[in-house]
Amino acid sequence: MGLYKRGSVWWMSFIDPNTGEQERISTETDDLDLAKRIFDSQKGKIADGKWFERLPGDDYTFKQLIEKYLEDYARRNKAANSFKRDCSSSKRLIPFFGSYRVTDVNPKMISAYKTHRRKKGAAPRTVNIELTLMSHAYEIAIREWEWVKDNPVKRVTKERVRNFIERWLTHEDEEKLLKVSPAWLQDIIVFAVNTGLRQSEILDLKWSQIDLTRRTLTILEQKNQGVDTLPLNQTTQQLLKKLAMDSGKRGYVFPNENGNRIDNRNLLRAFYKALKRSGIEHFRFHDLRHTFATRLVQAGVDLYSVQKLGRWRNTSMIMRYAHHYPESLRPGIEAIDRKEKQEVITNLSQSSKKRGHKPYLRLVTP
Repeated sequence: MGLYKRGSVWWMSFIDPNTGEQERISTETDDLDLAKRIFDSQKGKIADGKWFERLPGDDYTFKQLIEKYLEDYARRNKAANSFKRDCSSSKRLIPFFGSYRVTDVNPKMISAYKTHRRKKGAAPRTVNIELTLMSHAYEIAIREWEWVKDNPVKRVTKERVRNFIERWLTHEDEEKLLKVSPAWLQDIIVFAVNTGLRQSEILDLKWSQIDLTRRTLTILEQKNQGVDTLPLNQTTQQLLKKLAMDSGKRGYVFPNENGNRIDNRNLLRAFYKALKRSGIEHFRFHDLRHTFATRLVQAGVDLYSVQKLGRWRNTSMIMRYAHHYPESLRPGIEAIDRKEKQEVITNLSQSSKKRGHKPYLRLVTP
């Protein structure tokens, strides 16, 4: 038991009474006096039997933590797409942290992981998604399994994601894109632009969710497991009626050649191929959803209605679209004119009373 120096930093050396193994722990300081105070403090904890209190997490690796989280929690509690995304993120995390004990992972290692992922070309948002999975796994390990007492991810800053204005299709761009797309992809693009549904929601859509009589579609909201019934515009109705005649309203609304669900990768492969042919750059499939919202706002639809039609959680998530329709701000600015006119009326009235004239109560406007 003692202090020793490694580089410029002082370290502490202890013998674990439970295992008889030597434990080496950094004081994280190059100040000898401070290191001695830290060392004395830890010796007191050892004397009280608190320092070497073992947690279940000492006996499990990070790989086992993530695998248990995916199987025992994520598979049962998350939507299929969220679970699939977690599985994908785990394939990045496990090679880096997998062999470490759950209790050994610390903020310095997580910071090193961020640097590692940046060098690999991962986008900031992707890295944040991976850290979110890691953080939630630790939270479940704390609350439900009692493996650990600390979540090291919470002490690491997330990557800064640059917010940018989402792209949307002009009507001219839409026409160019449809012109170079195969017929089945044309239908999906038109449907996406006119409903705002997400990619997976479109591919999962079945005729049992469509009511052409009431002109509605019903969808299971993936994120909160709620059921939403949405109205359909005329363009969507005409498209669905055409598709209904071809399919007999059985199975998927947008099936592949075998009548099964279209694979996400096949959709994206065809979509980006059409984008390249059309000359449209920096556009994603998800931007069709932004196109839906943008066109609603440009048509003068209030943001609350846009929120409900697009099923965003709150209006703050769609404020990015407000700039598309500056006329929606006009009533606010015109309120100044009304206030100034009212003040003129009030001042004239008060002045007339002082001079003994009848008050001028009406302001004639052109």
